Amino acid sequence: MNALCRRPGRSALAAVMDPAAEWSTSDYLLARVSDALELNTYLYLKVHSEDGSNLTAPEPIPRPGEEKPTEEFEYASGEEVAHFLTHML
Repeated sequence: MNALCRRPGRSALAAVMDPAAEWSTSDYLLARVSDALELNTYLYLKVHSEDGSNLTAPEPIPRPGEEKPTEEFEYASGEEVAHFLTHML
C-alpha cells in the first residue's frame, strides 16, 4: 500500500489516503509562485503608495491537506485590566 501511495500521478485512492496527493508537484509550484507574486505586489504597493498602511496582506492559496491556522487570542495588557477593574464599580 505504501508503495502505491509513493508513485507519481493522481488517483482517487491516493487522494483519500493522503489529501496532499490531490495536487501534483506542478500545482504546488504554481501556488508558491502565485503566493510570491501576490506578496511581492503587496510589499511594493505598501512601500510606494500613500495609502499603503491601509492594505491588508494577501492570503496564501490554501493547499490540500493543510489545516487552516487558528487565530491567536489577543490578551489585554496589565494597564487595560487595571483600568477595567477600577472602573467596574
